[in-house]
Amino acid sequence: MIPAIVLAAGQSTRMGRPKALLPLESGETFLSHIVSTLRAAEVEDVIVVVGHEAQTIIDAFERTGAAARFVVNPDYEAGQFTSLLAGLRVVDRPGVVAALVTLVDVPRVDPATVRAVVDRYRRTRAPIVRPVRGERHGHPVLIDRSLFNELRAADPSRGAKAVVRAHASPAGDVDVGDDGAFADIDTPAEYEALLGSLRGRP
Repeated sequence: MIPAIVLAAGQSTRMGRPKALLPLESGETFLSHIVSTLRAAEVEDVIVVVGHEAQTIIDAFERTGAAARFVVNPDYEAGQFTSLLAGLRVVDRPGVVAALVTLVDVPRVDPATVRAVVDRYRRTRAPIVRPVRGERHGHPVLIDRSLFNELRAADPSRGAKAVVRAHASPAGDVDVGDDGAFADIDTPAEYEALLGSLRGRP
């Protein structure tokens, strides 16, 4: 089994409101759309890590009818890495071979990208699998279970990046043409640009 962890615990200070609750033109929110994408890619277990305004986000998500499990990270103010560790504590169990990790501020990933990442892992067993385009690295990132303990022992000031970079390889880099895999939405201007691009679609 390869579950997914969606990191949605931050304070969204640059956006000014929780990114998990931002609506899309489809009537979905960032969070419900990400969960729907993962489900469409046949990810059976989705864990959402929340912290800031946790209950508001959970209540809003439940009204969408989408399905996910929630874990509250009480240490979210210490940084995103604490949310990853909170998610790992939930998914690390017998039968799990790896975990997909993505961010709530990368809402427009295509299901085909998720499937491509999982398929590459199943073919190569690369410890880190991620979408790439040139020098850019996107989401979701797949982390083999063999690295879970290394993540737990990592320097919190450096977070997961050092572990990901240490174990990334050409075998695990998946070239994709999916703009959404690389589009972080962090500010109101970026959000308005995203909505504008969606309105411009046929």
